Amino acid sequence: MNRSLIGLAALAAGSALTLSVAHANEPVVVASKIDTEGSVLGELILQRLEQAGIATEDRLQLGGTSIVREALLTGEIDIYPEYTGNGAFFFDMTGSDVWHDADEALATVRERDAENGLVWLTPAEANNTWAMSVRADLAEEHGLETLEDLADYLADGGEFKFAASAEFVESPQALPAFQEAYGFELSSDQLLVLSGGNTAATMRAAAQQTSGVNAAMTYGTDGGLGALGLVVLEDSLGVQPVYQPAPVVREAVLEAYPEIETLLEPVFSALDLETLQRLNGEVAVNGIAPSEVAARFLDGLETTE
Repeated sequence: MNRSLIGLAALAAGSALTLSVAHANEPVVVASKIDTEGSVLGELILQRLEQAGIATEDRLQLGGTSIVREALLTGEIDIYPEYTGNGAFFFDMTGSDVWHDADEALATVRERDAENGLVWLTPAEANNTWAMSVRADLAEEHGLETLEDLADYLADGGEFKFAASAEFVESPQALPAFQEAYGFELSSDQLLVLSGGNTAATMRAAAQQTSGVNAAMTYGTDGGLGALGLVVLEDSLGVQPVYQPAPVVREAVLEAYPEIETLLEPVFSALDLETLQRLNGEVAVNGIAPSEVAARFLDGLETTE
């Protein structure tokens, strides 16, 4: 997931004046971020619209957050998948508690971006935020489903070693926030701190049990989780901000193609955490093209509608 957001707070100001008017005979310009999940979600949007006979222009994997967000604000593109939690940066609201509640986060970005002529459609249930994950065998043996379960396990002296980046260990919003909320504290012997912030390295350490590691820093929808036998522990107290992916579309385009909302609603509603992990994993682990992964998913969705 790409959440590089330097300088985004100023992009919203005055942007509504730059939006071009959409016409029903013009193709809808579909974009995405450059990461794996962005490409999968972008393909789902692109292919769903094309299946419905809506002409599209492919601008998938356009760039990082700042590039794609600005392109939408200026009318260079018409729709792309974004994360609700990024509203904290878009609207300079990083200190607000609304981002820890899925419904409040969605309501806030919808209200704020309406001023920019943008509409947030139905989000996925999946939450791609910082998470603590454990080996599936550990989770099954000890009934670990939530971070509250983990706290109880640790209090009982359970064997635990956690691979994470220095940023995750040191940032007040990451491990320290989890420890404070759930009432546990990991000792230096229970930590394997890896350079950089790549979750692929932390997940691999847990999967291979490097230096006794059986848990790892991850993102909620990391594609390698299922393939490496890791399970995300639910942040049941809502410590981390909610990052639900949702299509964001220019209001003028939605007025020209009102069916876009109903076309995409069942697609994103079907993307729970495990489903999005699986789709990401097919690309990141199995090397299948995002276009093929999206096509298979949509074919399966049609049979259930």
